[in-house]
Amino acid sequence: MRNLIAVLLASSALLPQAALAAEPAAEADAAEASGEAEIVVLGRGETKQVQEVGARDIAVMLPGTSPIRAIEKLPSVNVQSADAFGNYEWSTRVTIRSFNQNQLGFNFDGIPLGDMTYGNHNGLHISRVISPENIGSVRVTQGAGALGTQSTNNLGGTVETFSLDPLDRLGGQASGTYGSDNTMRGFVRLNAGSADGLRGFVSYGYGATDKYRGKGTQDQHMINAKAVLPLGEAVLDGWFSYSDRREQDYQDMSLEMLGRLGYGADNIADDYALAIRIADIGNNRGETGAPNSNAAAGTVYPGNIKTVDDAYYDASGLRKDTVAAIGLKAPLGEGLDMALRAYYHHNRGMGLWATPYVPSPNGVPISIRTTEYKIDRGGLFGRINWKRGINTLSVGGWYETNQFNQARRFYGLDSRTSAGRSFRRYPTNPFFTQWEFDFDTETLQYFVEDRIDLGKLKLNLGWKGFQVKNKATAVVAASFPQGKIDATDWFQPTVGLNLALGGNTEMFASFSQATRAFASATTTGPFSTNQTGFNGILGTLKPESSDTYEVGARYNSPMFNGVIGAYLVNFHDRLLSAASGPSIVGSPSVLQNVGAVRSIGFEAVGDLKLGGGFGLFASYSYTDATYRNDVYNLSGTLLAAIKGKTVVDAPKHMLRGELSYDRGALFGRIGVNYMSKRYFTYTNDQSVPGRAIVDASIGYRLTDTIEVQLNATNLLDKRYLGTINSGGTGNSGDRQTLLVAAPQQFFATLKVGF
Repeated sequence: MRNLIAVLLASSALLPQAALAAEPAAEADAAEASGEAEIVVLGRGETKQVQEVGARDIAVMLPGTSPIRAIEKLPSVNVQSADAFGNYEWSTRVTIRSFNQNQLGFNFDGIPLGDMTYGNHNGLHISRVISPENIGSVRVTQGAGALGTQSTNNLGGTVETFSLDPLDRLGGQASGTYGSDNTMRGFVRLNAGSADGLRGFVSYGYGATDKYRGKGTQDQHMINAKAVLPLGEAVLDGWFSYSDRREQDYQDMSLEMLGRLGYGADNIADDYALAIRIADIGNNRGETGAPNSNAAAGTVYPGNIKTVDDAYYDASGLRKDTVAAIGLKAPLGEGLDMALRAYYHHNRGMGLWATPYVPSPNGVPISIRTTEYKIDRGGLFGRINWKRGINTLSVGGWYETNQFNQARRFYGLDSRTSAGRSFRRYPTNPFFTQWEFDFDTETLQYFVEDRIDLGKLKLNLGWKGFQVKNKATAVVAASFPQGKIDATDWFQPTVGLNLALGGNTEMFASFSQATRAFASATTTGPFSTNQTGFNGILGTLKPESSDTYEVGARYNSPMFNGVIGAYLVNFHDRLLSAASGPSIVGSPSVLQNVGAVRSIGFEAVGDLKLGGGFGLFASYSYTDATYRNDVYNLSGTLLAAIKGKTVVDAPKHMLRGELSYDRGALFGRIGVNYMSKRYFTYTNDQSVPGRAIVDASIGYRLTDTIEVQLNATNLLDKRYLGTINSGGTGNSGDRQTLLVAAPQQFFATLKVGF
């Protein structure tokens, strides 16, 4: 059956998408007429690289897939994940032009999402704020990103996600998905309203999938609601979302472990007795630092296991998020308008790990170690636009206050024969709090921009500036520091031009500067060191910054849309934390500036309509990103000779291609994603090989409002490593920091609308 489905998918000419099942044919035709039928909108008229993926393209992806996966086809965008959906947060990574995820800006309807990393201290992952069925578009701006974006991380670009507007009528959509590894997803959205009055929608989505190796489940409940209310010439809108996500983790691997244990090795949540035995042996061998717990267990590990770190009992990530926002857009006079939005975000989360390094008080040689998070943040941002003659002047600002609590606690297990606790639930009654800190972060940002229209020549001039104040206060003191630090850069300029050459061709060029603020957390940034280290870097530590130069050309016609471009990025004052011990046990690190990085690259992307319902999309990027300095510690001792070495997780070549078909009732797509070798050490002595992954989908519209869709991920069942550096980056040598990617999987979906 699996082979039959694979042949069916691979032999179909496959995809840009059909209208959503809830979208009547007339609305689909209107969307196509407006240009939405393009696979990617390529930033016509922009002064820098900008690409946008629309709802029609997202909807044909595997239902429940993170919008982050939708942008991986774009040039210089490197997306990694250990799951087919891109939702598993411990594994999901995004890099753009060699800048990693915490050096990029992420927004949803303008609401800042922080750096969207695991254990986020100033935001949340996009997969926890909106169901993919409710996304209108995702826009990527490479370089230093969009000038007016609410972000203090965007050294290398911004990723902006926008929600769909509610329809002005009664309608609805429902879908159900079933597939490999007992994957189940259900989604329903109800819409009501009128064109000149209140309109809105509310949706509920639930998805669950068993782990494809090991034992465990990853699932999520999601509620979204949006309302739009015209007030004369003004428009008031509101957003609400609630997410409850629980994901049991996969085991981080090293190359040596993969060779010894195989690609199917994982945590052993289905064998508690074996987990206890491994912990006992580790204690007996003196490897854990804990006292001997069972002499009868001996000192020889079973099978191919060599250390207690080969197989943990279990691990998981738990997250609950509530996001609410209200916005107003209104004209203020001739050529003058404004937009204002306020938002609030509350998060409660935990990362759980069954540690063999700390026993439970009752003698069980394993306990649950948590890193616990609470976020309460609120903010306000807005802009005023004034169009006068050839000028469109925009002035805007953003203010946010963020209260973040982070703690490290330990919880006991019941007995040597029963854990008594589920890693899918928030534990209670800790026996030890190792540390707890309150962090207060205050952000103030502004921007000024002038778009000058001189006919064929368009200029974009402007700058932004910010001040971010960080404060740490100990609730339960430990070796980590208390204190204050701030990053201030009131002038980060940008300049760009776009020249129409005629014949559907235009050229663009730009320069921009950006600065990244410090993080407020015990697990990253300046507060991840000890008090002595923190005191030593005060007044001398510099925030990271980048200078980006880019030039390119676009061609747009009804048959073909394409862009080529080149860029140079000089990245200054790179920050590096030198750990004082193993990262898994939470040893303090020392943060320091360690030099510069230079990135030179070439990008090309094209969308060709072949006729007869066929389309072809392709993108290619070349990246040469290298470290410009060796790394020394604060006393001048050489730590790593990396000058001239390639930046970790920066493949030189990335190539993506898609063949699509959409005509009448049948639609589908087949795509290939190639990425060359990636280094996972600073000295480049360890790497994972390149890989080419094929995904496919095919669908059939039974009526205007009913369709079926089949999706295949990793169609050719390629065995490869998805995420690298999940457990941190070392200077050299093999390291337990790799995650195996999902195997071949198949899914079927039924969509119904009215």
